[in-house]
Amino acid sequence: MLEGKVALVTGAATGIGRATVIALANAGTSVWVNHHGQAELAQQLCESVDAFGGMARSVEADVTSPSAVAGMFERILADGPLDLLVNNAGIILEKPFLDTSEQDWSRVFDVDLHGVYRCTQHALRHMRSRGGGSIVNVASDLGFLGRSDYAAYCTAKAGVIGLTRSLAREFAADGIRVNAVAPGPIATAMVSPEHMSNEWMAKELDIPMARLGTPDEVAAAILFLLSPHASYFTGQILGPNGGSWMGA
Repeated sequence: MLEGKVALVTGAATGIGRATVIALANAGTSVWVNHHGQAELAQQLCESVDAFGGMARSVEADVTSPSAVAGMFERILADGPLDLLVNNAGIILEKPFLDTSEQDWSRVFDVDLHGVYRCTQHALRHMRSRGGGSIVNVASDLGFLGRSDYAAYCTAKAGVIGLTRSLAREFAADGIRVNAVAPGPIATAMVSPEHMSNEWMAKELDIPMARLGTPDEVAAAILFLLSPHASYFTGQILGPNGGSWMGA
């Protein structure tokens, strides 16, 4: 399906990023595993991919640093072309809005939205010169829904959705598709499921399926959007969310 393609996944050492790397490698893609300060985990992931016959290489860069992002793309593109980009790097902040400092707000935006801007701009220049490519941004259902005490995160993820749709319109004529996934609560390090009963999840998180999603379920949606099976998809937001958001 994606044999011979080259992908970059940001924030790829754990969680959704890790699952996406494995899914891409299983589909025949050579994957660059971006991380920041997680060299050991990233290397372990690359070794596990190599063990089943895939290809993955680690590349460190802080997506909040313009020079680090530029250096990452310089390294990747010196090795060959880039066909696919998954902007997954992100952080979450739970804090009442009135207690959210300028530093808090800026930190969330710098990772969750500005990091997407930085990586995507480099990728788009390259993809346009090559005549095509596919990009998937990882947003969140909270970018649609909002939630008390998560204003910075919700607003940044809403920005990712707006950016996705704007770029889809701007670069469709260049053969570049830009889509996003907006997961609901997923069982990763960002979520602590051990005290969440199915009843609590159904009521408090408003998840009709009454369970958390898995990174593999999100990775499957990402893989679909990157693949030729989604050749008529651009500017679309897929929601692996258990029914938490059912909007258009």
